Amino acid sequence: MSSLHAQLSNIYRGKKVFLTGHTGFKGAWLAEWLLQLGAEVHGYALEPATTPVLFQQLNLASRLHHQIGDVRNFKLLQESILSFQPDFVFHLAAQPLVRYSYQEPLETYETNVMGTLHLLEALRELQKISSHRIAAVMVTTDKCYENKEDQTAYHEDHPLGGHDPYSSSKAMAEIGTAAYRRSYFSNASAVHVATARAGNVIGGGDWSADRIVPDAIRALEKKEPIFVRNPSSVRPWQHVLEPLCGYLMLGAQLMQDRELAGAFNFGPHPEENYCVADVVTEVLKSWPGSWQDRSDPTALHEARHLNLSIKKAVDLLGWSPVWNFEKTITKTVEWYRLHHEDPKSTRALTQEQIVSYEADAEASGISLS
Repeated sequence: MSSLHAQLSNIYRGKKVFLTGHTGFKGAWLAEWLLQLGAEVHGYALEPATTPVLFQQLNLASRLHHQIGDVRNFKLLQESILSFQPDFVFHLAAQPLVRYSYQEPLETYETNVMGTLHLLEALRELQKISSHRIAAVMVTTDKCYENKEDQTAYHEDHPLGGHDPYSSSKAMAEIGTAAYRRSYFSNASAVHVATARAGNVIGGGDWSADRIVPDAIRALEKKEPIFVRNPSSVRPWQHVLEPLCGYLMLGAQLMQDRELAGAFNFGPHPEENYCVADVVTEVLKSWPGSWQDRSDPTALHEARHLNLSIKKAVDLLGWSPVWNFEKTITKTVEWYRLHHEDPKSTRALTQEQIVSYEADAEASGISLS
């Protein structure tokens, strides 16, 4: 049996992949991986939102079709889709921050809901002029569930909801996608559409504000204590390469099998859920420092517990988590430590971690079904 890299390369090599959000953290990692697989990538996204930014550190602008565009601009997005005529679509563009969504709810809903519908409508227009098959993976979040904050492992058929604007916007995007799939992309349609709900993603190159790992790295670089807002909150932590592997495997198999047009969870094994304090403690094993509990009972609501069932992805796609919690943290801190010592090493380091992940996935028996 060929390696996972060879299997994915056989699917994506020479294919046209339309990737929204390629200037973001997850989008940049996915763009790099797709380029390694030999895909022709068209990125559509806003200008990078952070400084520094992984997109620029990987020099992606010169290595793919780079287009600055807003998913809220339907006309521009549709023109881009119709012109490129992709084989695969990965929709990662989003307003991704819970706390920011409290400040800018309309921007959050416009981006996450209408941006998603704009892309789906562009695909509906594309299928009118093209008969070639298209696999589209619309990325939402594990926070799209109506979270009771108990020990329930939410599976794909659990009710959707969301306490805050961000979470509810992603639930709305899921509902809208399901409606488009039933109304326009069923039966004889050449467009196969699935959604992907990933757990809390960490990894090198995330420079966002109000996220525990980049906040911790910024503090450690300054030799300051790490301030932790919600030390007891439990999350399904996973390295960024875990869900991206899931997206790639889903896209590859969705292209051939319409029955996979639905929702999929991607997260760690249930026993790999840890609280924020555990994350910080594990980080400090690789980069010594200290942390302080800065819990605020008056702070904006953020879920304190979330657990996912990944049985569907394991059973139907052949996907499974590869790196455990300790290795996830070690690989993440390794990336930041080496970047701190030599920023020019970022691209090589990122590529090396993808190769390392593929090798470990192969050793774990991960394979396209």
